[in-house]
Amino acid sequence: MTFKHSLKTALSGLRSNRSRSALTILGIVIGITAIMLVLSLGAGAQNLILDQVQGMGAKTIVVIPGRQPSGPSDFANVFLDSLKERDLRSLQSKLHVPYAEDIMPIVFGTVRTAYKNETYQVTVLGGGNKEKDSVMEEMFDVHPERGSFFTAADVQSKAPTAVIGDKVREHLFGDIDPLGKKMRIKDKTFQITGVLGRKGQVSFFNFDDMVLVPYTTAQQYLLGRKYFDRIIVSADSEEHIEKVVSDIKGVIRANHDITDPEKDDFFVETQADLAERLKTITTALTLFLSGVAGISLFVGGVGIMNIMLVSVTERTREIGLRKAVGATNKDILTQFLFEAVILTLFGGIIGTVLGSSLSFVISFAIQKFALMTWGFSFPYLGAMLGLFVSAIVGLVFGLYPARRASQLNPIDALRHE
Repeated sequence: MTFKHSLKTALSGLRSNRSRSALTILGIVIGITAIMLVLSLGAGAQNLILDQVQGMGAKTIVVIPGRQPSGPSDFANVFLDSLKERDLRSLQSKLHVPYAEDIMPIVFGTVRTAYKNETYQVTVLGGGNKEKDSVMEEMFDVHPERGSFFTAADVQSKAPTAVIGDKVREHLFGDIDPLGKKMRIKDKTFQITGVLGRKGQVSFFNFDDMVLVPYTTAQQYLLGRKYFDRIIVSADSEEHIEKVVSDIKGVIRANHDITDPEKDDFFVETQADLAERLKTITTALTLFLSGVAGISLFVGGVGIMNIMLVSVTERTREIGLRKAVGATNKDILTQFLFEAVILTLFGGIIGTVLGSSLSFVISFAIQKFALMTWGFSFPYLGAMLGLFVSAIVGLVFGLYPARRASQLNPIDALRHE
């Protein structure tokens, strides 16, 4: 029997049992759909996270207190108060870090805000610079839609001035223009000097849900601390980033009397470092979830084998009749193998289309309703791999039923009721 004839016979057998064929491929469809969803949405999430991390600019360097974690046990060995005013002053010296363009400490914490009878829990972010205006605006690329940012003089004087995000404005003030109004943050009154437009996420900070104040004010009146949660340094050019990182480490180690880098109570991250680390994490997570989704392919394969075995039993007389008119064991084996592979390939195609469509709809919904820049990503490699795996599943799990069908005795088969 020729390849073409075997294929036509297999297709004819599948068409004559449409309901059973549809149920047979259901497990494969679900498995491939799940894999396509995970890969597509995983790629979208990865792109979103990387865009947010890189939103601070390629020249941005972040100094973080504590030992850089390399495993679960390291989280117990942190020094959250290791970055102090002395470190900030040393880093601001051009003698120590000549290629640093801007330096800004930040502190943050959760506080309750109030305006008249309305209250709202927000993240307060303290930043700014005592010597230069607009540092916070430039580093985070956030600009008031109305009003203005606090100045260097406000940072020096610990002024109770605030710039509020769009969601804070919406929850506390509604249709009232908040510019110039006074609000309560914890137990202190702040005057609103600026209102941000809808900004969203920038490197882990959701500015829509934040109140921005001078870091000195936040330390003194809101958070009650004398250390910094981060020190952000902007290099004067991308070529000097490695030099700036080296200078920062040298300065802080000297301030903290650290001679062994293994005993650092701080670590330094560039945007490229952070992006690469997050990319590794998201890729590993996507592969893990794909592996979990792939289990359904195995389950689908077992289902195909079971239904094909049932099909062999139901079609025993057909097999006997075909053998009686000259079909060989190889012909029967080929026919049933073709049926299994065609079923799984068809299921793979349906799963790929369905998974991609669902992923597109979910990506569109996230953009529309969550207001995130979540782009749809079609995983070409995942689609090709899914179709290949589908065919292999059909081949492997269809082999036993096909072999069993091919070894039926034609006389016994014709007598089968």
